[in-house]
Order: sequence, then structure tokens, then C-alpha cells
Amino acid sequence: MLLDDEVRLVEVRGGLGAVPGVRMAGVHAGIKPRKRDVALIAFDEAQSCAAVTTTNEIKAAPIVVSAAHLAVAGADMRALVCNSGCANACTGERGERDARATARQAATLLGARAEQVLVASTGVIGVTLPMDRVQRGIERAHAQLESGVKASHDAAEAIMTTDRVPKLAAYAYYVEGKKYVVGGIAKGSGMIAPNMATMLAFVATDFPMAHAPLQRALTAATDESFNMISVDGDMSTNDAIYAFAPASDAPAPGAFVRALRAVCLDLARAMVADGEGATKRLTVNVTSAASVTQARAVARAVINSNLVKTALYGEDPNWGRIIAAAGSVGAGMRPDAWSLAINGTPWVGRGAIELLSEAEAHRELEASEIVVGLDLGIGAEHATGWGCDLSKDYVRINASYRT
Repeated sequence: MLLDDEVRLVEVRGGLGAVPGVRMAGVHAGIKPRKRDVALIAFDEAQSCAAVTTTNEIKAAPIVVSAAHLAVAGADMRALVCNSGCANACTGERGERDARATARQAATLLGARAEQVLVASTGVIGVTLPMDRVQRGIERAHAQLESGVKASHDAAEAIMTTDRVPKLAAYAYYVEGKKYVVGGIAKGSGMIAPNMATMLAFVATDFPMAHAPLQRALTAATDESFNMISVDGDMSTNDAIYAFAPASDAPAPGAFVRALRAVCLDLARAMVADGEGATKRLTVNVTSAASVTQARAVARAVINSNLVKTALYGEDPNWGRIIAAAGSVGAGMRPDAWSLAINGTPWVGRGAIELLSEAEAHRELEASEIVVGLDLGIGAEHATGWGCDLSKDYVRINASYRT
């Protein structure tokens, strides 16, 4: 298919496996009883690397160690190691030593320096890494490094915790007639809240660029995607997204920025769709806001409300919960200006006039995909947030997470 430069995107299969110059493996090392639990991602050439990580004041050892490595070699990264089953968080100096040892071992196998390797972990907090198993896993993963769809799928499986399905996304784009790809893998289905989540995402492209424009593009894409999702309102100690591109001095082309945004949106929405115990998915479109900041704040408040989530699960058309959540964040809503729609149908008009009967609104909530439109009646800006319901299964999953 012939595409106009920097205009159209083409969705492709394989996630990171669609990106030239990336090799991966996902193996079972024994951190978890049966499933894959160690992923290794290696690059054929030095990479610029951008990062957005958790705002939690309690940061896991891999976050701390990776930040130090990025400060030294952010334009010269070569690999990333991720384990699941153990978060290596709240583990003190030993946790940081283990994270550094993980990077060092991968670097030795790849002929790189330890600072050129990032580390990530996900799983139970307060438990130290079983380093003998991690080390065996890294050795096994290094021996199995491959490019392509299967390798990407295996790596995506290896970073999962309570996820039901691996999460992959990729888009091709053209710059000056040449095809490039952005691809990524991610994990996340619980402890998902606005402003990052219990999520890890690893994204790469084969278009060479400098660190600064890559960081700007990643920050903007994260603000629209991973920072606009919610499953349960909890924030983790390990949240991170890392983006890689072959190192150069080049700026980020517009086509790449759009492709990166598309990949991040797909991965973020996949997390919500895979929310722990979720039976329904919620999209909240906030329109006619005075600013994007206001629109995002209101959308986040709605998707993060446990009262909204439980009403969604019970198919209870309690629109008051939506409005109460929207007004709770001090974003500057006008009480007489807002109106509400559900699945494109007007629900509550300005002045809190109900336009649907209880039975009609209940029928709209019977669908598995619910779209709420909240018109603030103030300006011309908009934002979208994505969430899900909070079900009995969510309680069951998290009541027995360790046991």
C-alpha cells in the first residue's frame, strides 16, 4: 500500500517484533510457578531512550537504578530486562544491588556496559528477587533472542502479572517515502489509576532521533493515553514506560509522533479492557471545556470514581455519581452549564433535567461498551478517559493476590 508521507498510519502485527533491529525473548525462570517471568529486549545498535515513570514517592529499586543508568547513558542504551512475579520494591539496599546485578549480567552477555541496560520488575511488593532464578532466566533469554512476532509475544507474556492476555501494538509510518515502524508491548490490569498505573510499557521505533524530541513525544503521548486510564484508583511503585529509537541528532518527525500516540493509546485501552474482574469498559468524553487541563481533570475524576465503577457494574443509571465525581476536583465546572449523554443519547440536560427514563438509561448500561459524554458548556476544549467497572471478581482477585 502506498502512503502519503507523514499522513497515514498502517496498523501492523507483532508489537515490538515489528520493529527492525529489536530482538527479544520471554522465558520461564521459576519466579512464578509455571508462566514466563523474565523478558530480555536487546537492540542491534545504540538507542536514545526516553522515560516516564511513577509519581509515587515510594519507588521500586528498578526505577531508581534505571534512572541512574539513563542519566549516564540515555543516548546509548542497548537492552532492557524485565521480570514479573516480584516487584523488587521496598527491598532497601539489597533491592538496588539486585537490580544492578541484573543489568550487569545482561550487559556481560550482550557485550555492553551495565549502564546501557535498563531493568524493570512487576509483582508482589516487599519481596526480594530470587537472584539465582533471575540469573538463569537471563541466560536462557539471551540464548533465545530472536526478532519477530513470536519473540514479541513471548516477551509480552513474560511481563504479565494478573493480565489475562498479552498486550502488543504497532503502526507503520512513512517519512520521505521510507517506511518506519513504532511497536510496543505492555502489561497492566490492576492498580491502574490516572497518572500512570501498575503498568509497564516498552516502545521502540527504527527511525533515528535524539533523546530530547523522543522525550517530548513520549511525554505528550503518555498524557493522552496512560495518564487517562483507570481500573481501580491505585498507583504502584514500579510504573514505567520506556521508549527507544536509534541514537542520532535528528528531530522527531510528525508521522512518528502520531504513530507513537496510536501505539500508546492502543496499549492503554488494552489495559482497561483487561482490567481485573472487569465486565464493562467505559469511555468518558469531556467536551466544551475551558481548557484541556480542565477536561482531563474532569475525565480522570469520573473514570477513577469507585461509585461510578460500581454503578456501571450494577447497570444502575445513577447519573448523580458521575456529576458528583466530575465536580469533586475543583476544575471550575459551572453547575448550570453541564449536560450528559450516554452512548450518544442525551441523558440529562442543562439544569439537571432528565431526558431518559430510568428504564431507558438502564437499557443503555446493559452494553459491554459504555460511552458517557459530559458537555461542560464552558469552552471548546476536550479530553477522553477510559475506565471499567469494579466487580465482585476484582475483590476476589485482590483478596487472594498473594495467597
